[in-house]
Amino acid sequence: MPVRRRRSRRAEGATRISDVARAAGVSTATVSRALSFPDQVREDTRRRVLETVQALGYTPNAAARHLRAGTSRTVLVVIPRRSNPPFFSEVLHGIDSTLSEAGYAVISGNVGDEEQARRLVDLAHSGRIDGVLATSGLAPVFEGRSILNASIPVVAVCAEIEGSRSRAVLIDDGACARAQAEHLLALGHRRLLYVAGPDGNYNEVRRFRGFVEAVAEAGLDPSADIVRHPGNYMFSGGVTAARSFLSMADRPTGVVCCNDEMAIAFAKTIRDAGISIPRDVSVVGFDGIEFGEFCEPTLTTIQQPRFELGATGARLLIDAVRGNPGPDPSPIVLQGKLLIRDSTGPARLR
Repeated sequence: MPVRRRRSRRAEGATRISDVARAAGVSTATVSRALSFPDQVREDTRRRVLETVQALGYTPNAAARHLRAGTSRTVLVVIPRRSNPPFFSEVLHGIDSTLSEAGYAVISGNVGDEEQARRLVDLAHSGRIDGVLATSGLAPVFEGRSILNASIPVVAVCAEIEGSRSRAVLIDDGACARAQAEHLLALGHRRLLYVAGPDGNYNEVRRFRGFVEAVAEAGLDPSADIVRHPGNYMFSGGVTAARSFLSMADRPTGVVCCNDEMAIAFAKTIRDAGISIPRDVSVVGFDGIEFGEFCEPTLTTIQQPRFELGATGARLLIDAVRGNPGPDPSPIVLQGKLLIRDSTGPARLR
């Protein structure tokens, strides 16, 4: 239904929500819901309200509306300071796309030092955000206060928060690491190098456990047939592991890295030293970042559903903010996929 512009009303002052309601033939509460929670309003009513808003030039006062509703329509996303940014870029894309579509703004914060932790904790307790998405198990704490006791919903993405009952969206780390090991074992590799993540890291602990289980089930001795090298989820960790590999008298023929950054750096370093991949050694990564498809050779890896990890976490948080957390508090566990590319091949006979 076309709506005429009301010149006298506009001349007297800014259009009010009551003007929109009167012109659209609905209540002010319906106008408010159509703008703030469009999924709660019938499609024909929502369309009529939006057409009226446009025709009258109504601009809602978002801050006042959210204050009256007891919400800010803003979410804090806590991310690691440096670790693995190529992986998290797509996770954050999933988070931002889902929250934006639902009408939420995003504030992101890094955890690096005490001052950063203080700011994030203060923000969580300020009443200016509706909830928190915490990635990699990060729950900032400062002087006894935590984001977990700020009386707002918290959802963990990629790793559970230790000691927390927050909902979580995870990858099946153990199953993915088993797939890495089983792929190399099927190619005949029997001496393996495992380039780990940081000691005690949530994902690293579960990946190494799955890797060891697969090797043991193949009839090998994990303590003898796996060389475990510490890593850090960064290119530098792959370079350090590669230099250690090059110094070995009895080099493994199959290498698993806990993320693609380390795998790419490992592969480049040993290739620069004259080692052929996969003729001399096979390399498998973890994450499925875009760089793996464009390095030489292309990287066999575990592809994580990165966008869906972020999007699923965002949907859980939206439900919790709206008072619908769901009946099942157990984590949502997504599956990875083994992408076989050029960096792996049959073990070379010795």
